[in-house]
Amino acid sequence: MVNKQFYQEILARLRDAVRRKRPELWENQTSMLHHDNAPAHASLLICSYLAKHQTSVLPHPHYSPDIAPAYFFLFPKLKTTLKGRRFQTTEEIQENAIREMCAITESAFQEAFQQWKKCWERCIASRGG
Repeated sequence: MVNKQFYQEILARLRDAVRRKRPELWENQTSMLHHDNAPAHASLLICSYLAKHQTSVLPHPHYSPDIAPAYFFLFPKLKTTLKGRRFQTTEEIQENAIREMCAITESAFQEAFQQWKKCWERCIASRGG
């Protein structure tokens, strides 16, 4: 389960990766974070962390998990590879999930973001419907 402390660790690793891999975004502070309205994402700890690090957050409409890339792209990929396996500890789950996420190709992520863009455009066109 992703709790607010674990999510904060993920955000810290993400910030470091952006700094190393996309220095132009880091220097210009032009990157934006998009996450859904999960309790861990909306917690005071996370909101404070994002404010402290001046992270711009793209708002996510309530009750719209279908436009979150995690729901239409990442979770199905993880479920396919981890389905039916048994893990003894939370750490073992995290290690396996991270390994599977690292195995996702750059082109797969690019395609997911194109799908995400189309979902947002449909949401805007239907005025949130």
